[in-house]
Amino acid sequence: MLWIATQDDKSLINAKEITVDGKKIEGVIGSAAMDHWSKILGKYESNERALEILSEIFTKIEESNGFSVTYTMPKK
Repeated sequence: MLWIATQDDKSLINAKEITVDGKKIEGVIGSAAMDHWSKILGKYESNERALEILSEIFTKIEESNGFSVTYTMPKK
């Protein structure tokens, strides 16, 4: 289970999938048939920075020994 605190600290999301869309990082929170629901987790100054953060999330998941992983989106 992956829990992510959004960049604005207003939401805690149980993300099923994380994607980078340009400068934004989105978390898929649910899906059905050919539809999915996502929420913007953070917006950054460049696509490169968004990809760096995605890599940080991946590393956090890899290093976790537990059932649940938590990650707080960086402000910048």
